[in-house]
Amino acid sequence: MDDISREVGISKKTLYQHITDKTDLVNKVIDAELQHTRDCFDIQKPYGKNAIDELFEVNRMMIEMMNRHSPSFVYDLKKYYPEINQRVLLSRRKGMYDSILANLKRGKKEGLYRKEVQEEIITKLQISRVENMYGEDMFSAGDTGTASIFRELFIYHIRGISNDKGIKYLEENMNKFDYKETEAFR
Repeated sequence: MDDISREVGISKKTLYQHITDKTDLVNKVIDAELQHTRDCFDIQKPYGKNAIDELFEVNRMMIEMMNRHSPSFVYDLKKYYPEINQRVLLSRRKGMYDSILANLKRGKKEGLYRKEVQEEIITKLQISRVENMYGEDMFSAGDTGTASIFRELFIYHIRGISNDKGIKYLEENMNKFDYKETEAFR
């Protein structure tokens, strides 16, 4: 708390007028970050001219968010604040669920996705893929979260749900997936 009050340029007494303890501070920071994430996604609506463009944009925004977050932050949150970490996971999962499900319905309506796609199953599978991307078992620390892995995950998803029209659109617009990886993301 000394470091925080010094960095912000206020006394510890003033800091404690706004927060009760470290856990309260972490909760407020997490609440602000979750709201910022929701705002970023809400501002972008509609995400593109069709459901596949929407996925291109969501992929871009997620990569930008991942660039801003330190792996040590995630590790510390899990280790020192497991309840808050669980709240973050549940909030992120609900946001992904709603977004993926809406995108599947939109893509079917636009004739880009296969009619027989079972929306609930595909939504849960995609969430599982994204969440497991951070698992310690599959990718090394240097690999996890890289733009190329995320790019491949999205292409895999789009190819799996798309009909011929959707795959053709994907192939014609693959350049929308070409993002430069930043140093923080490598």
